[in-house]
Amino acid sequence: MNAGTWIGYGIGALVIILVIWLRTRGKTRPIKNKGLGILIPVILLPILFGFSIYSLTKIPDHPFHLPVIWEMLCAMLLGVGLGSIMLYHTGYEKREDGYVYAKPNKNFKYVIIAVLVIRIALSQYFKGLDYTEFTVLTMLMAYLYISVWRIGSFMKYRKASVN
Repeated sequence: MNAGTWIGYGIGALVIILVIWLRTRGKTRPIKNKGLGILIPVILLPILFGFSIYSLTKIPDHPFHLPVIWEMLCAMLLGVGLGSIMLYHTGYEKREDGYVYAKPNKNFKYVIIAVLVIRIALSQYFKGLDYTEFTVLTMLMAYLYISVWRIGSFMKYRKASVN
């Protein structure tokens, strides 16, 4: 394995630790600002991915081209599937103090680890794709699963806050 692979695994491990830490910390603190913080990744990721795609178009001696439609549809379907799994394991509850809290879920850490392992396995399987195609497909899949998870979580939060 090369250094890039180890860096990718390190970033994946950091993401897992960060998500689990934020979820366990969130159990003791109520969600504030009408839950709008849940939607921040959905708003910021297109900007970050836009910069990434722009930089991919500027690689010298490497023409940029999008993946074919069926590959993009497969990435979209996989992203929606992974986001649905994450959403299923996310819940909110209104407590006696009138605030809404993230509902504790013992299986959430295993779900997030499984989702990342699936992503890593698929990335190893599709290493034969062109670098730019692979990057675009990965970003599309990630954005869709984060969007499905976060928008669904926001709707679950709003439902819990009304009750």
